[in-house]
Amino acid sequence: MLMPKKTKFRKVQRGTMKGRSKGARSIAFGEYGLQAVEPGWLSAQQIEAVRVSMSRKLKKVGKLFLRVFPDKPVTKKPAETRMGKGKGPVDRWVSVVKRERIICEISGLGEQEARLVLKQASYKIPMKTRFVKKSDFHES
Repeated sequence: MLMPKKTKFRKVQRGTMKGRSKGARSIAFGEYGLQAVEPGWLSAQQIEAVRVSMSRKLKKVGKLFLRVFPDKPVTKKPAETRMGKGKGPVDRWVSVVKRERIICEISGLGEQEARLVLKQASYKIPMKTRFVKKSDFHES
């Protein structure tokens, strides 16, 4: 499972997901990418599902770049626990994905094949996404 090896703090506050992503808003490594349209959390399991789905479709032809990493711990108290006695243990690790963030990129494929691969990957992501090309960012 993806998670940081070392963190400064064991538990963090939930935070907010307002606004656009500060970085990773343009395609940097590949030719085509998947961009988030709405904010959300992407768990380590979901990121792994995206990676497995895309690598099965690519079949050693193209190259895959993941632009998200689950570096935020999410805590959860056990069921039927009384209030108080502190924050619960870490339940899972998530990546905060804000609007316009590039989630993953691919290179070495034609546009039609890239659309199919990224469409399969978007089924594993719990938020609305859209297909973007590198040329979309150079024009604006």
